[in-house]
Amino acid sequence: MISATTMRLNIDPILIQALQEDISSEDVTTNAIVREKQSGQVSLICKESGVLAGLDVFSRVFELLDGDTQVEAFANEGDEVRQGDLVAVIRADLRALLTGERTALNYLQRMSGIATHTRELTQLLSSSKTRLLDTRKTTPNMRIFEKYAVKVGGGDNHRYNLSDGILIKDNHIDAAGSIAKAISMTKEHAPFVRKIEIEAENLDMVREAVRAGADIIMLDNMDLDTVRKAVQEINGKAQTEYSGNVTREQLQEIADTGVDYVSCGALTHSSNILDFSMKNLKKID
Repeated sequence: MISATTMRLNIDPILIQALQEDISSEDVTTNAIVREKQSGQVSLICKESGVLAGLDVFSRVFELLDGDTQVEAFANEGDEVRQGDLVAVIRADLRALLTGERTALNYLQRMSGIATHTRELTQLLSSSKTRLLDTRKTTPNMRIFEKYAVKVGGGDNHRYNLSDGILIKDNHIDAAGSIAKAISMTKEHAPFVRKIEIEAENLDMVREAVRAGADIIMLDNMDLDTVRKAVQEINGKAQTEYSGNVTREQLQEIADTGVDYVSCGALTHSSNILDFSMKNLKKID
């Protein structure tokens, strides 16, 4: 569940912007048909099977339009829902239900699609020690929702943003002059409580990263034979992460190399939506 504080501080402003995008002055169609306040209800129906994520966000859209909104949920975050399931009944002013429908569904469908994709991939790793991570390859202004959906699906979050964690990539290394210099300069600047992760593209870079005291070494776009050698070379002196165009078909082979983590940008940039629909709208007294 998303806490009320998180909702108010971080999510409400984004939801309001999304509603403003859809309502520049008024909802002309709704205002023409529903001329005054009228209570109503509508059913949220699942149209394909998957993992539910974002019901709080979906509900909040209507609450922002009508403070008296009530949502009766028949499923919880992370539940597997089936095609045809009644997921919730929403009761609010008819105008709020009609005006907020598309915005609310956009969030729910996107988040549930990510959670479904994540659940499928984490199940492939269930027999290994390797954990699945997301990346910063998120939709602009959707990161808080997309990374939350990854967690609902059973994955782990990599750093949330540039302030959240240290990751020294190839261009940082070029700017510093070497891996050793990049790590040394980072240790001088960053708080001591921060772990240092660095990207390595070959075994020589792995060895240099180990000598320089990296906490986490990202094995970037290496073939799997090299990944196995890198894991043996590191030998527990640092945690390991595999990254680089990870596909469903590769996951088990990647896990078999012994890496601690595998990061997958596709979780947030290439997941399909999970389809839901709002149906059977009616007036209530």
